[in-house]
Amino acid sequence: MTTKLELLFTLDAGYIQPFKVALNSIHMNSNDAPIRVWLIHDGIDEELLEEVRQQAALYGWGFEPVTVNGNLFNNAPTEARYPREMYFRLLAGNILPDTVHKVLYLDPDILVINSLLPLWNTDLNGYMLTASTHTGVIDVTTALNNLRLNTEHGYFNSGIMLMDLDQARKTIKWDDIKRTIDEYGDYLMLPDQDILNHLYGSTILEVPDEVWNYDARNYVTYLTRSLGKQDIHWVMANTAILHFNGKPKPWSDKHDNRFTALYLNYAKLTEELGK
Repeated sequence: MTTKLELLFTLDAGYIQPFKVALNSIHMNSNDAPIRVWLIHDGIDEELLEEVRQQAALYGWGFEPVTVNGNLFNNAPTEARYPREMYFRLLAGNILPDTVHKVLYLDPDILVINSLLPLWNTDLNGYMLTASTHTGVIDVTTALNNLRLNTEHGYFNSGIMLMDLDQARKTIKWDDIKRTIDEYGDYLMLPDQDILNHLYGSTILEVPDEVWNYDARNYVTYLTRSLGKQDIHWVMANTAILHFNGKPKPWSDKHDNRFTALYLNYAKLTEELGK
């Protein structure tokens, strides 16, 4: 029996096009694995959802948009770069049907360049989530984040997470999140990510970022940290997810690094779908 991947995205209308590029990159590197895509959103127009639905149909995938009333999060700290949709992923267990037991959450600003199946099939060994940390050649930020968030582990990036939803339904509660916002709101720099680390960091199984959450800004860091092993050839053969953290984004005219052309090529292929 072939494993079905349950993929989860949360985003607003401004990210529909990058979302479509991400989906196309998954399709091109999925080895025809059956996939169902969940999209939790706060009122994206049906016309845009239909574009995604048609794209998923081309691949033979299921597409399940789920509308959430974002007013619940009106008092939660947000910024232009971190809208309230980011809280939806933390509460996915309470939003998605109980029949969904596991999902792979993915930010839309990614390219998938190798199969996701090894991550999907990861044994969580009792942990609730998988996530990666991003550190430099010399890790100077972990201690600061531990002090800021009262944690004793690495600072996990919330952009790529394999989630045991059965555990999440028991563990992740909006009341706990609200309490953390009330107590620490002024100190939250990346709000949902800080909350994830503060409340649930001990339930996270770390997976290597160079494979599952490669920060596309930091090629030189990976190359140096690996003593030259993780060059561009290694990345193309071994990295599964390129994550375009920060700004500018690769669909912006101002983006220009080692992976810009690769992203633009996937974007062009996505535009040509269905023509």
